[in-house]
Amino acid sequence: MPQNPRGCQSKIRVPVTLHLRHFLCGRERNTCRDIFVSVPLSGQGDIPERGNSVLYHAYELTHAAMGPMRAAARMSSEALRNPFFPFAASLPARATAAACEMFVNATRRYGKPDFGIHETEVTGEHVPVVEEVVLEKPFCRLTHFRRDGAVAEARNDPKVLMVAPMSGHFATLLRGTVEAMLPEHEVYITDWIDARDVPLSAGAFDLDDYTDYVTEFCRFLAADGERVAVMAVCQPGVPCLASASLMAEDGDPARPASLILMGSPIDTRINETEPNKLAKTRELSWFEKNVIVTVPWPNRGFLRRVYPGFLQLSGFMSMNLDRHVDAHVEHFQHLVRGDGDSAASHRAFYDEYLAVMDLTAEFYLQTVETVFQRHALPTGTLRHRDRPVRPEANRDIALMAIEGEADDITGRGQTMAALSLCPKLPKAKTSAYLQKKVGHYGVFNGSRFRRDIQPRMRDFIRAQRATVRG
Repeated sequence: MPQNPRGCQSKIRVPVTLHLRHFLCGRERNTCRDIFVSVPLSGQGDIPERGNSVLYHAYELTHAAMGPMRAAARMSSEALRNPFFPFAASLPARATAAACEMFVNATRRYGKPDFGIHETEVTGEHVPVVEEVVLEKPFCRLTHFRRDGAVAEARNDPKVLMVAPMSGHFATLLRGTVEAMLPEHEVYITDWIDARDVPLSAGAFDLDDYTDYVTEFCRFLAADGERVAVMAVCQPGVPCLASASLMAEDGDPARPASLILMGSPIDTRINETEPNKLAKTRELSWFEKNVIVTVPWPNRGFLRRVYPGFLQLSGFMSMNLDRHVDAHVEHFQHLVRGDGDSAASHRAFYDEYLAVMDLTAEFYLQTVETVFQRHALPTGTLRHRDRPVRPEANRDIALMAIEGEADDITGRGQTMAALSLCPKLPKAKTSAYLQKKVGHYGVFNGSRFRRDIQPRMRDFIRAQRATVRG
């Protein structure tokens, strides 16, 4: 990783990197002091810069300063809607209450949402679902959605490791994906932890660590004798394929039985999208100088260098600003009219969309350089802790690539490029599917995913089941 140049001042441009969408893509704490301590970070001798420290503090201070106004707006909205208020049904009262709610929603912080999956249907019966953490690492919790019932246990369904993207949003973005897989699979998901909540003493976390986590989770889940199926949703495609390649080369008995890549940027030189092009227009040092900041006190990750959620959110919003403005105008109108269903739908979407997490600086920068600038995996130059990664070593880990026809984040052909990197795989262990009329999000969620993509994944996973001896 490149060293952080000393003395440079951060000059943040609001769209910043347009977050490279799902790759170069907070929650709140109250603090108003600028604390600067010169200590090495991440074991690499990096020194936190005063400019970066001030930026994060300025953001926190601004939010704290809005607190009294936010509280007043919330109380005003509730008072104007109180049924005992004689003019609650009048247009001025409804409009004012709606405006107050809009102000609160625009200035508050959005914490990590809950998965909220309490039951599923297994062979026609409703079965309770228990969310439990089965393995915890400093930067991730491996979470199992355990179907609690005899009918589920009797099915002997395959285990699926769903690797959520570490790209700004929380793993709850895959709530619909989990729900679609639960009736016929034992689902585990990587629930990544906000970097601002991870103490500096936990060490660094980069692309190599990500790969190691995937490998460890595969071994953990194979302890019962059956190799797991891995689903890499978007960003995890490169580290998941790297992990599978290393395990295949080692003949690791716990290697995945199958790997499904969904909208993953394996080779971003193919049909470049705007996020892909953006990564090539700047030197890596530009990203480091302009979007990397230091987590302020009193967060648990105090002094950790991160790509913060509030900058990512600026990028999220700027990509489709007109659409977001229109959505909020419509939301205001729904509130004034008392259209509760439409308003609730808007809140549910934005509660998820606006909940973002910080990424460690080393992971973000290494991903930009390795995946988008050097194209290390498809060019054969990817190394994992100085060891070459050889996808061609894979002879028996079944590989499925799924793309969306209208995906403007991962261009067509970028995911399917993985198949050409594994030439020794038998044809029976490969599959490629292009879903018509879906964008990036539709590859792993929505009606077409449930109707067309999920059944194909189910059949592929079942056809490739294997024991640790296989």
